[in-house]
Amino acid sequence: MTTVLIVDDQSLIRAAVRDLLDADVDLEVTGEAVDGAQGVDLARAQRPDVVLMDIRMPVLDGIAATARICAEPDLAETRVLILTTFEEDEYLVQALRAGASGFIGKGAEPDEIVRAVKAVHAGEALLSPAATRSLITRYVLPHAVTADAVPPALAQLTQREREVLVLVARGRSNDEIATDLVISPHTAKTHVKRIMTKLAAHDRAQLVILAYESGLLTPGA
Repeated sequence: MTTVLIVDDQSLIRAAVRDLLDADVDLEVTGEAVDGAQGVDLARAQRPDVVLMDIRMPVLDGIAATARICAEPDLAETRVLILTTFEEDEYLVQALRAGASGFIGKGAEPDEIVRAVKAVHAGEALLSPAATRSLITRYVLPHAVTADAVPPALAQLTQREREVLVLVARGRSNDEIATDLVISPHTAKTHVKRIMTKLAAHDRAQLVILAYESGLLTPGA
């Protein structure tokens, strides 16, 4: 059973999302929060598997709330999925940097939202290659870090780990990475976890941003 916390200041959105999630036998909504501060408090109390987080909210916005949740050692297994109107691209990049696992539109089909929650709980980064390239091109590359500012840990990656990082940034799953590199899925998963540890990344989404910022991958490559 995947437990979910809904954080949104609009009661109609919360009710609609709760209804569609509760209709799935594998999902359980454990709580609702009306702002980011309450969301952080409930996340600490309930330790849900997934937090569905709005961005624009009173008291504490979704980006700051995501950062607090992802920084909590006791919430290391909790994943944040951003609910967006897709009119907030610049905010999405900030949310991904804060540790969010991906984003889903509020206008998405019910089954898409259900699949997104399950995918994030399974450890997948919910970032379509097309959407990622668009965000990177508009909001990451214009403010890319300099070579001197690239995390020193990047130099500690082995050649194989760099190859895996590039494939992660291209949106490849562990199984697809295994196929591409002719290794086992278990080995691919181990590489990804090791890369996340070395780069202090909370989620695969942060690896995507880092791969572009560091120049390992460029849009269209």
